[in-house]
Amino acid sequence: MSELKEKFLKLKDYSVKWEKYFPIYENYFKKFKDQKIIFVEIGIFNGGSLQMWKEYFGKDSKIIGIDINPECKKFENLDKNIFVEIGNQSDEIFWKSFFNKFGNVDIILDDGGHTNLDQIITTVNAVKNINDEGILMIEDTHTSYVSEYNSSKKFSFINFAKSLVDDLNSNIDMDLNIKKNFSLKKYIYSVEFYESIVCFRINRSKTLKNKKVVNSGQNHSIEDLTWKGNEIFVNKFKNYIKTVPLIRLNKFTNFLKKKINNKFLKKYFK
Repeated sequence: MSELKEKFLKLKDYSVKWEKYFPIYENYFKKFKDQKIIFVEIGIFNGGSLQMWKEYFGKDSKIIGIDINPECKKFENLDKNIFVEIGNQSDEIFWKSFFNKFGNVDIILDDGGHTNLDQIITTVNAVKNINDEGILMIEDTHTSYVSEYNSSKKFSFINFAKSLVDDLNSNIDMDLNIKKNFSLKKYIYSVEFYESIVCFRINRSKTLKNKKVVNSGQNHSIEDLTWKGNEIFVNKFKNYIKTVPLIRLNKFTNFLKKKINNKFLKKYFK
């Protein structure tokens, strides 16, 4: 049994977590143990996990819980460096006030309202206020597929997270024709997807423009055959069109290659 799960099961205050979350937590959070960090959890509910995080990260950690319900203030324990802030995670004004008060933090775990508005507004406002090598972890992202949590499936949190992958890939020194009006790529250097969790690693020093590196070794003039491997399906049809003039044949086979390959790949995008 994982250390965190063991602590969780012994909590005196009620809390709910999904089974598969515990190893993911420990994979990302173990390097922060016994460090002087600021850990933020959105969604306090009955308060159980705040004590769990304090025990896990150690005496030098500052634990901050956020909840929209004023009753959750009862779980604040300043003697143990556990703070509770009451506010709405979908409100950008709240986030401005929060970070003005506490400054940059190291980890934010979003276990709050789970709507697309909650999760997207939190991400947009949080990443620029997380220290380098810090983590933003959004959990219960399966709600992107549940209608009651979404104003629009098109604008779900998962689709937003996918768009941030496009954003990251636009950082390479090539013309990829990826046009993004909104960008977080100067903060986020990695987006990692798990069942019901999306994790963002923050490090501004690792988000510089990605440039090609060429060494001074001998060039053997080996032909680049990248596109040859993509003709596997087209080759099956070439015997039927040998009488077509060469120029038209090349155009047709290129068109056919893309058409057939796209049809084959389509199943991976459904």
